[in-house]
Amino acid sequence: MEDRNGPATGYPAPTSNGPSSSAAYPYAAGGGPPPNPYYNYQPNPYYQQQYYQPQPDYARRASCLRCIFAFLIGLFLIFGTTTFIVWLVLRPQLPEFQVDSFSLSNFTFTNGSRVFLISEVQLTARNPNSKMSLSYDHVKMAVYYKFELLSRTSLSPFSQETKNETSVVAKLAGDDGESVEQWVVDGINGEIGKNSNVGFDLRLVSWITFESKSWRARNILKVFCEDLVVGIPSNGRPGGLTGGPSPCRVGI
Repeated sequence: MEDRNGPATGYPAPTSNGPSSSAAYPYAAGGGPPPNPYYNYQPNPYYQQQYYQPQPDYARRASCLRCIFAFLIGLFLIFGTTTFIVWLVLRPQLPEFQVDSFSLSNFTFTNGSRVFLISEVQLTARNPNSKMSLSYDHVKMAVYYKFELLSRTSLSPFSQETKNETSVVAKLAGDDGESVEQWVVDGINGEIGKNSNVGFDLRLVSWITFESKSWRARNILKVFCEDLVVGIPSNGRPGGLTGGPSPCRVGI
């Protein structure tokens, strides 16, 4: 019979000089390789707290700024919506102006290029609004020749009810005269000598108030009356507006 306790046939018998269990498994049982300092880096808690954690003061300031921006945006939206609704209900319109008459007298120049004239202007102002009245104050009027000032004056405040038409008369008299460039003198004298007609511009600037029962707005009104042709006779008689009433451009 075979001896089952003997060595198996075909396998070499173990020798005492063979590798030991410690050589075949260099790490202790249940253990692993020693820790590598490059893979087990532990960040400094001071720097981690300083650079990676948000500061309380900064967070509070950012929150306050977000609240302020949100409040301003909300206020702007509310104001814009309210203004748009009021505009839809009231439909405010700018007034309409036209020059009815424009006369000049005592139109002379001095050797020092100073112009002396007396001009009288009559305007018609219309309020086209059916739900808003208009008020004018700090009214200034001036006469120009090709953007060069010739005379100016101030007008008394006035008001207009809805669908109202008002006649405005202004007298512009320069007692001391306005100093002008020589080309202005030459240009006016040239037009007078050519056909006795001179083109002037009239400007009116005023504070205007749009007012209804529940709404009030104030702005600067600008009126431009251009190319007002005035006939100036060579015999020194007063000159007047030619071509009839002239409409003006109005803006704010």
